[in-house]
This record gives sequence, structure tokens and C-alpha cells, in this order.
Amino acid sequence: MIRTRFSPSPTGLIHLGNARAALFSALFAIKNQGVFILRIEDTDQSRSEHQFTDLLQDDLKWLGVHWQEGPQVEGPQGPYWQSKRHEIYSHYYRQLEETGHAYSCFCTDQELALNRKIQLSRGQAPRYAGTCRGLSKEEVAKRIAEGRMPALRFQVPPHTPIQFVDLVKGPQHFNSDDIGDFIIRRADGSSSFMFCNAIDDSLMGVTHVLRGEDHLANTPRQLMILESLHMRAAQYGHLSLITGEDGAPLSKRHGSFSLHDLREKGYLPRAMLNYLARLSHAYDEQKLLNLPELATHFHLEKLSRASARFDLHQLMHWQKEAVLALTPAEVWEWVGKDFQETIPKDKQSLFIKLLQENILFPEEARKWKAILFQQELKWTEEQRLVLQTRGEAFFVAAQKAVQRYGTDLKSVLDELKAQFNIAGKNLFMPIRIALTAQDHGPELLHIVTLLGTAEVLVRFEKAKAIREKEC
Repeated sequence: MIRTRFSPSPTGLIHLGNARAALFSALFAIKNQGVFILRIEDTDQSRSEHQFTDLLQDDLKWLGVHWQEGPQVEGPQGPYWQSKRHEIYSHYYRQLEETGHAYSCFCTDQELALNRKIQLSRGQAPRYAGTCRGLSKEEVAKRIAEGRMPALRFQVPPHTPIQFVDLVKGPQHFNSDDIGDFIIRRADGSSSFMFCNAIDDSLMGVTHVLRGEDHLANTPRQLMILESLHMRAAQYGHLSLITGEDGAPLSKRHGSFSLHDLREKGYLPRAMLNYLARLSHAYDEQKLLNLPELATHFHLEKLSRASARFDLHQLMHWQKEAVLALTPAEVWEWVGKDFQETIPKDKQSLFIKLLQENILFPEEARKWKAILFQQELKWTEEQRLVLQTRGEAFFVAAQKAVQRYGTDLKSVLDELKAQFNIAGKNLFMPIRIALTAQDHGPELLHIVTLLGTAEVLVRFEKAKAIREKEC
């Protein structure tokens, strides 16, 4: 059975790269009737925070990505919190030490930094020099008795090729001589990502790992650990990084791109699903898809090796598609249920139509609710000039036409067009400004209908009054 996983560290909010890795892993599991696992990698207790664990679960659920094993679900391979798996890791540490694949290292940070500096000055790639590799059991015991706590290093075998076929990037070749002995347990007793990530994937039966290409250099190290323990390794696929418009890796300097922040701004989950699913993955189907449909059309061979550039215009496209796909009940839920209580019942259906055709975010809905049903209009100096230029006679005629035809906007406009010999912007703009104090917006027909005859007359009177006052 296909088993995939997402294993975030709860040290911050989920950014788009992590969200995409989680989505791709879930899509591949769904497509193959497999299992998607959520595992919390919280071994770094100094940086892990419980609030981020809760937030990342909420954000995944909001996106529509649900796990079959993990926190709140559990399963046969739990616990799914690395902080609760110390005994498991200790077992494999002992096994590596007993078989000579790991050894105690007492080198200080200062000593390691000096060694790196010397290697770089000689034009060498910095790697651990093996200073503690030959310590005897007696020497190790003596140093521990002196109160020196060692880290545990994995002993990399010399002259060994490490090869695997990456699910995205194809055949990969590494040489163990280019990889220094690396730490698998820190001096404070905590497990390194390199070690526990590989152990957990194997014990939990993970068959496919999709993660960012920044983890590619970790893969040969993890494969060596698993081979030394005679444990099965997953197939790895390393996703291209997401970059900003400048081609640099997407970061905070490009703006706020955490899933939580985008959610707070009013982006819809279906918009985010369709946008993320197409970052580095080619879909033949260009319409808005739900999660099962995205999974049906998901193929590992369609994952691109090239970087995925964040495109705000594309995100806005999917946001618009997602807004148009909402049901009336979903619109009210999205913009806030209080809206339904403040909009007259006989105008709710039309108001929803207006919103779906003209807005992208809830704040725009609040703006149009205020314009149409609540606030006093405030015109800018430029808008006042438009009203003045059109003239008092225009609004007097507009009032008479409305009194005659009501909200039949076509008849009103036809009469004004014939009387003043104007059309296009010269006809529509002063009416739009008079009714909304906006230069752009929904169709005037919708606006007039929502306002009603009485309110349209009031607003034309106010527009006319500005002219009279400033003459």
C-alpha cells in the first residue's frame, strides 16, 4: 500500500513550500487509495511551540488536507510526535554503536569552527575531520566521567557510492568520501532531524517521500543510516523550490506567504488548492477542481524539475474562480454571517450575485454593503468635478426619468442619452459616482435595483445639491 507523510517542525507557520509538499503527498496517497500520515517533528524543544502544532493542523484541515494517521487520529505506528519516541531512537542508537557504525564525539563548537576555517583556507570542502573516531571505550568513559557529554556521530563508510533514483530529478549519484561523519544525536541527548526522520519513515512504512529539494543532500546520509540498520528506505522525490518574481527563493522579504496569513486575508481553500497543485505540476484540466479531482489528475512524472515561480496573478485567477463557485450559503459564511442579518431578505439573492461577480475578498463585501445600505457617500475632489461638469440639469432629468420608469435602468439611460446627446463614459460615470462614490464597480443595473427607486432619487438629489452649493 502507498503510504506518504508530511512531517513539519512546529517552529513557525506553514509556508507555501511546506503546504505544497503536504498537498502533493496527500494527492498521491488519495490517487492510489493509500494512507497519508501527519507526523510532528518536535525534537528541537527549544524552538518547537505547541501553538504552531495546533495552527498547522487547523490550516491543513482548512485547506482540505486530512490525514489518516497522526495527531487526533493516531494509528498502529504511533506515537506521531517525535518528542514521544525517544525510547525508539535510543534502541537504534545502541544498535549503531554496537555494530561500530556510530561513535561518541567530544569536539566543541569552537574546535569544529576552527577545523572548518582551516579546511576552507586550504580550498577543501568543510567536513568533520574524524577527530574522535578512534577513541577507545576507556577514553570515552574517562571523558564522560569528567562531565563531558558527547554527541553521537554516524561513521560514514569510505569510498562508497550512494545512488538512488529521485522521483522528480531522476538518477542521483553521491560519494561517501564527500560526506563527513555527521551528528545523529546532539550532546544534550536530543535526536537530529537526519536520524529520527529516516527511522520514523521506515518504521511507519512510508513508501514515498515528497519534500523540498533543499533536503536532497540529506538523502544519501539517511540512506546510509537505514542500510546500516538493515531497514527499508522510502522512495524520495525532491520538489523544486518556489521562488519570488525576482527568481530568489520565496521568503518573508517577498511578503507574507504562510498558509495561515493567506487564509486570514480571505483566500478560499479551493483557490489555494488549485494554485498550489499547479506549482511545479502540469495539469491538463484547467478548470477549478476539488481535491479528489486534483488527485485523479496528479502524476509524479508531471512534476517539474524547474523552479516554480510564485505568480500573484494566477493566485488571483483561482481566487476568482473559487468565489464564483461558492453556493449562497458559502458566500454568507465567507463574508460573515452578520451580513445576512443586515441585508433586506428580498435583496439578498441579488446582493450575492453582485458580490460573486465583483469581489475577491470579504473586505470588499463589507465595502459594498456599506455603500449600498449604510454609509453616507463621500466624493473625492475629482469625483465632485465629474458631477459638476455633468451639471444640475442632468440630475434633475435623471430624477424625473427615475420617477417615470423606476428601476428600469435601460429606459432611464435611453431618455438621458436622447436628451443630452451623450453616451458611454460621459453617461455612465456621473450616474455611478452619484450612486456609489466609486469610479468602478458592479453593473449599474444591479446597483439601481438594490438601492431601490426612493434611495436612487435621494442620491441624485445629493449629487445635485453639491452642484448647487458649489456654484
